[in-house]
Parts: sequence; C-alpha cells; structure tokens
Amino acid sequence: MKLCPEWKKGFCGSKKGSKCHLLLLWRGAALGLLLLLAVIAVGQVDGATAANTDPYKILGIQKHATLQDIRKAYKQLAKEWHPDKSDHPEAETKFVEIKQAYELLSDTERRKAYDLYGITNEDAHLYKERPDYSSYGRFPDPFEQFFGHNFNFHDQDISLFHKLSITSKYYETNIVPKSRHTPQILMFYSDWCFSCMKAANSFKKMIDTLEPFGVTFATINAGHENQLVRKVGVHSLPCVIMVLDEHNYVYKESVYNTQRVVEFIRQKLPYKLLPNIDDSSVDSFLNGWSDNRVRAIVMEPRTQPRLRYLITAFHFRERVAFGFVQLNSQKTQRIQERYKIHPSLDTLLIFNEEPSRPVASISMSDIPTATLNNIISVNKYLALPRLSSQSMLEGVCPAEWNRPRKRLCVVLVTENIPTHDEARHAMRRIALESNYSPERVRFAYIYQEKQAEFIDALAEHSKLDETVLKVVIIWRRDTKHVKYEWVHGATLERLDKSGGGEGGGAEGGSGAVENETHEINYNNTKQKVDGAIQRLLRSSEALTYEAEVKDLLDEHAQGLVVRILNKFLMAFEYMTDNLGQEHILPALSVVGTIAFILGAGYLMSYLVRIEEENIQKKQSKNPDDRNGKTMNYVPELRLHELRAEKYNGLVRLLKPGCRTIVLLTDLQSRNKLIPAFHKAVWPYRKNKTLMFAHMLIEKGIGWYAELLRLSLSESREMKINPRNCIGTVIALNGHRKYFCMYHAKHPESNRGAKRMMKMTRQLSTMPSDPEAGAFLGMDSSDSETSTSDFSEPKILLEENLLDGLPNWLDRLFEGTTHRYYINYWPDFTSK
Repeated sequence: MKLCPEWKKGFCGSKKGSKCHLLLLWRGAALGLLLLLAVIAVGQVDGATAANTDPYKILGIQKHATLQDIRKAYKQLAKEWHPDKSDHPEAETKFVEIKQAYELLSDTERRKAYDLYGITNEDAHLYKERPDYSSYGRFPDPFEQFFGHNFNFHDQDISLFHKLSITSKYYETNIVPKSRHTPQILMFYSDWCFSCMKAANSFKKMIDTLEPFGVTFATINAGHENQLVRKVGVHSLPCVIMVLDEHNYVYKESVYNTQRVVEFIRQKLPYKLLPNIDDSSVDSFLNGWSDNRVRAIVMEPRTQPRLRYLITAFHFRERVAFGFVQLNSQKTQRIQERYKIHPSLDTLLIFNEEPSRPVASISMSDIPTATLNNIISVNKYLALPRLSSQSMLEGVCPAEWNRPRKRLCVVLVTENIPTHDEARHAMRRIALESNYSPERVRFAYIYQEKQAEFIDALAEHSKLDETVLKVVIIWRRDTKHVKYEWVHGATLERLDKSGGGEGGGAEGGSGAVENETHEINYNNTKQKVDGAIQRLLRSSEALTYEAEVKDLLDEHAQGLVVRILNKFLMAFEYMTDNLGQEHILPALSVVGTIAFILGAGYLMSYLVRIEEENIQKKQSKNPDDRNGKTMNYVPELRLHELRAEKYNGLVRLLKPGCRTIVLLTDLQSRNKLIPAFHKAVWPYRKNKTLMFAHMLIEKGIGWYAELLRLSLSESREMKINPRNCIGTVIALNGHRKYFCMYHAKHPESNRGAKRMMKMTRQLSTMPSDPEAGAFLGMDSSDSETSTSDFSEPKILLEENLLDGLPNWLDRLFEGTTHRYYINYWPDFTSK
C-alpha cells in the first residue's frame, strides 16, 4: 500500500476526512489492539506464575490457616508427590515446590514478610538492586570539591556486607555449631554508618587473606538484628566478633588490620594447641596414642607455627594430637635425620600406633589448607581405634541405609586391663594386614565395662553368655538399630593365655613352643575373621541378629572439678612459659603495692583500737567528780525526758519506721536505772530510726494508765501502783500506733511472746506475788486458778530490774515481741 506524501510531514498536517487521516486512524487502532493483547498475555503469564509460586495455593490452604493446618497439608501432599512413591513425570518438581512452600509458611517471620510484602526469601531485602545515578553527573560531588579527586566516596561500597549478611536464625543454626571446629568472623554494620563504609575495603582484604586458611566470614546488619547485637556485646559500629567454640570474642581495636586480626585469632585459640617438640620429647609424644588420637607433627623453619596449621589443629583436635617442630633449632636435628626432613620446607607427618614410620607425609613450601584437611581426614583414626564415644562410632562405623553398600565394623570386646594388651595387639595386626578398603571394613575395639549397655544389647539377642575377647561384626542400619553377627571360633582369649616366653635352655624351648602356639591361634583367628567379612560383604548375605542400641558413653567427658583444675593448670603453664622478667617485675610491683595498702590499713586500725583502749582505761581510773572538777568523755547517746512539751515529737509525730524506747523511773530509782538502761541500749546508738527517753512515773502516771487501758480494751479505770511500774521499758511506734513492753515480772520476759489475754490470766494466778499484776491494774484476788504450776516468786531488787533488757531488745528488733495495738495515742497530762 502506498502512503500519501503527507505522511512524511506528520499526521499533524493531515486534514480530517482525508485518506491520510483515515490511514493513520486505522494504523493506530491496530497498534492499540496489539498492545492490549500483549498486556492480556503478560497478565495471564504473571497470574500463572503467581499461582505457581503462591505457597498457600501450592499447599491448598487458606491464608488464615494455623501451623497445624500447614503441617497436615504438607504431610499429605509430601506422601502423594514423593518421587519414590509417585510415577508422575513432574513429581520431583512438585515435591520441591511443596517443600519450599512449607518452609516459607512454617517460619513465622518469613510468612509475615510474604503476607505483607510478597517476599519469599528471608534475605531478599538485602539483594534488591539499587539505582545507579553516578552516570548522570548532574550535580558535582561535594567531597571532591572539598577534598579533591583523590577522595573517592563511591569506592567505599558496602555491597559486600549485604552479600554476606546473615540473620539471627542462621547465626544460631550454622555459625555457632561450626565454631566448634572453625573460627567464625562476624562484622556488624549499618547502612548509614560512615565508619562501616571506610572499613569495607579492609574487611575485603581480610577475607582474601584469611579465608584460604579456613576462617569463615559473615556480616550482620545491626539495624535488623537488635537482639543479637545485645547478646554478643557489640559496643559500637563497625564491630568485629569472633565466634570460637561457641564463645563470642570482641575485637576491641579500632584499626581493622589483617595482621592484628591474625594476632587476635592466635590469642583466642586454645593454648598449646601445637606444643613444641624436640629430640627429647618426640618419643613420648608419638607413644601417647593411648588417648585414642592420631599423632601429627608439623615442621617449619620458623619459631612459631603458621595460622593455617593452628586452625587445622583446632579443627581436628578431637581426633588428632598435633606437635610443632622448629627446623632451624639445634634441639631438633635428630628428628630431621630420623625422618629425612628437608630443612627449608614445611612438612606434615601423621603417625598411628607405629612411631617408626609415618602413615602419611607431605612437604611443600606452603601447604594449602585444603590439602591439609584432605590428608588428615583420611588418616584421622588409628589402625585400631577405640569406640569411646558416640561421635567416634559415627566416624568409624557410620549409619548407612543402602544395603548393597554395607560398611562393616569389626569390633573386639575387651576390658581396660593389661592382660588384654596382647589381644588388642593381635587385632591391630589383623587390621594392618587386612586388604579391605577402609570405606568397606573398619576395625576397632571397645571396653566392656565402659560401654556395658551397648555390649549387653548385642549379647541379649544372640544369647551369648561371655563376650570378653570375642569379635563381633556390626552393620549400622540407622542411628539406633544395628545388625550384627558374632564370629564364632574367633576368640582372642587363647592369645592372652599363650604369650611368648623368655629365657634360654629348656625355658627357651618352651618359649619357642608357646610362640608357635600363639602364631597358630593368631592365624586361626585371622582366618575366621576374614571368612566372615568376605561372606557378609556380599549383597545377598544378611547379618544374623538385629538389636536396638543406645548412644555410647563419652569416656573423654570431664566433670566440672576436672575442667576447673585443667583451666588452672593451663593458666599456670601459660604464665610459666610466657612471663619473662619484663612481666614479672610489674606484677611484683602491683602485688607489693596491694600488700602495702592492706598492711597500712591494718596498722591504722590497730593504732585506733589501742587509742580507744587507752581512753577507756583513763575513764575507768577517773570517775565522775560531782563537784565538776573533772570532765569525762560523753558518749554519743542522748536520752530525752518524756514530758508534755516533748510528747508530740517523741511519739505522735514519729516518721514511719521510727520508734522511741522509754524507761519508766521514779525519783528514788532514777540514778540506779538510767546507767543500766544506757548500757543496754548503747549498741543501738548509731541506728537513726531509734530515739531513747526516760519518764518519771509520778508525772506520767495518767498517760501510762490510759495507754494500758486502750491496749486491753477495758472500760473501767485502771488501778496502777506507780512503785510497781519502775523498770518498765516500752517501745513506741508512733506511726503504726502500737507499743511493746518489757518488765522483769512481765510473762513475755520469762516465757516468750504470748497473747495479752493469756498474759493477764497468768498474772492473775499468782496470789503469792501481788506485785506481778498490779502494774497492769489487775487484782490477784479475783483469780480462781490453781497456782500449782508456778514456782516461788523471785524477789527482785532495783539493781536487777533491767538484767533481761538486752535479750528483750534483741527480740524486739527481730520482731518476735508481742505488739499491743491502740486506736489513738492518749494525751500526756503532767501532774
């Protein structure tokens, strides 16, 4: 179709109704229809994709479904679409979708993020692409204007932090468990932290340097994980934390230099992870395999081992004991000649029970960490290891589900006694001479007395009475069930009883016979074991018995006391090895300073005590002069006199928690009772909640009688003999309106706290001592109770009235004395 010439000019110049205008309208309608169809198609694709990725639709549940509904739907769909149970061609893909949907919805935080924002990945917000406006150049960079072009702000990018960022859940489930074997370095940062931007390049260099050594790195956004920030003790941002053996260690220096971080890791690794070995200690080190660990020697032409070897030793410390040999030392020349070591290369030697020759060795200028891990992983078990823990059993005899790939474990049952050493030596010889691959057959031994439950479970089903020095072949189906078979006729008991003899002459002949018998028994046992292994390795052969077993007891576990002692011994060794004269002198200076301060304090307290004793002696030699010629020391205890003008201050207006202790006297007994009262209350002089007073009974008899009447709820007037009230001490609590009473004849002073009515009944039953109840206004003649239970009353003198006051005061402050409550404080009227 030809276009009109006006098309080149644009449709703005075409007239309405012209051919060109109609053509333009037709083309616009066609283009709009195509766009509409495209939008509809894209919407359908998006809808299908959304339907396929919607976890609720995948599991067939509603958005308000509970966690139980989610689990129920997942179990049902997993059984239906499991690849092993379904023949559908898309069963595997469908099963993966079901599992991912369940993982998303079973996590509360991820489910909330999906419901609110549609995020299916818990870390999706960290990987969002940010727009880059650097190419526009519309505005000048103020940092370049002020600091020049050398200040490149855009190079300080924290995108690396975002890529390595983890969550608290990942920290708990991955970082902490892995820290038992490998150091974990965490960098805490924030999006709006200028110091974090400056530390980004240093952190990248740190990763490039230390990650090949086995150190794992990760970052945590402090703004998103506030609880984790508080838990690990982050002090400021940025902050580097090392997680090692489930402990958090804070890197407190402000400079993030790689060398300083290396020293930080060295300091936090266990002390003597690679102890120094020389010609005198190498034999004892190699012969120490009785702890069930392989021996490894790291040799370097340096004074201390590299960090990569320290980290490797930490990783395999439970299975391998490491030692360090300095090649450029005169004390290690015999070791170098013995094993033909190159003096300028790093060397690793691994030994099992045989110290004369290593089972593996490698020499390089720089041994890579991956090579170290591969060599040690293959040789981390002895030729005949002991099944001393569940982790050892998992390593030597791992559980396998696939029957054609049976992995057998040949176990010798022994006891931890010297007489069984020969049997273990014979079993070790069988293991060394075996031609089977360690991936198919492993040899081990076990202590019956240590792992009694495990051995009893194997002996119970097979109805075997004696299991000591017998061989059993085990195949672990799973973690709890084993299939096993005892090797009949392969008993090493005869090897222990027919040990080789020594001597000459006739005894020499006997020894030769015993050695020949020993060899015959050994060959017979080896033949029986080999025959059983070859038969059971066939896929068609099944082991005879099956048993359910418990986890092995950890024989290397240490108690609390042992761990504390080991900590002290390790600290002592560290101080002995690392403290030199430059460290000892400052330490002695500090200890001397502390000792001087303590000695000076003790001397000053001793001098003060002597001075107090001298003052007391002078006071005893110079009594009070009534003429006023001498002035003695006045103690810090003030006694007030309870009168009408002081009554409100001493009683009614007392603050909460304060009390006033009042002694009742008269003019005749005043001079005798006040000194005794003063002596009894002297220990309480520094108590700011107490005030002390005395009252003349002649002046306050009316107030005292009203006080007793209110406490007894009596309506009649109290008849009180003032003479019987002297020596009474009452403790008044003005705020709570109660008082406690002491008197030599008061029942509480003799028999402990009683109810008031019981006390009054006891007082009224004493006709032979009329003064006992007279001070309370009780007449003894009204009592009809027998007096057979009371002894002859004791005659008291004025000097003895306050003898029991100190004990009563102790009970008063303990709160065990009886309290007499009143409704109000009566007025104090003087006579």
